[in-house]
Amino acid sequence: MLPAFLLMACMGGSALAQQKIATVDLRKIFDNYYKKNLAQAAIQERATQLDKDDKSMKDDLKKASDDYQKLLEEADDQALAPDERDRRKQSAADKLKELQSSKAAIDQYERQAQTTLGEQRQRMRENILTEIKAVVNQKAKAGGYALVFDTAAETVNGTMTIIYSSGDNDLTDAVLAQLNAGAPIDVTKPLTTTPPPLTNSLGSP
Repeated sequence: MLPAFLLMACMGGSALAQQKIATVDLRKIFDNYYKKNLAQAAIQERATQLDKDDKSMKDDLKKASDDYQKLLEEADDQALAPDERDRRKQSAADKLKELQSSKAAIDQYERQAQTTLGEQRQRMRENILTEIKAVVNQKAKAGGYALVFDTAAETVNGTMTIIYSSGDNDLTDAVLAQLNAGAPIDVTKPLTTTPPPLTNSLGSP
């Protein structure tokens, strides 16, 4: 946004007066575009499945850990013959290697799952913003606007970029209406939940 403001500041008063400027609330459009809700639902479904698979692997790991502890106890049982204790010590050592391998596999799965979800969210965002921008451009050209500013934009410091707008040339509703023209019934309603992160008891996502 800064280059645009600098350009406007450098323009003469009469030249600036000739510019037709419109505004949009990009956050409102993005949040209420029906394809955003569809994509968010798909991501939520994917996250739920990944979490289910992750929990299944952890349950198997817990069972293997219990078996390992039992083997250790049996290996120390003095009532058993020395050869039998040695055999069970070896079984315990083999089970430990299995546990370590399973733990590493779960860690890798969780990292990959988080990456997959992150990439899916990013693609969704980029695709939707591209579609929104195309409609905004279309409306701006049709209305003869030279510039369109986002009233929801913020600076790097978190302050509002647009301090005041009369709203006279706001294209938000028109853009949103066109984007949602072909929406299935009830799809434009915002989701009540957001995609859950993986339940990561072995580490933070």
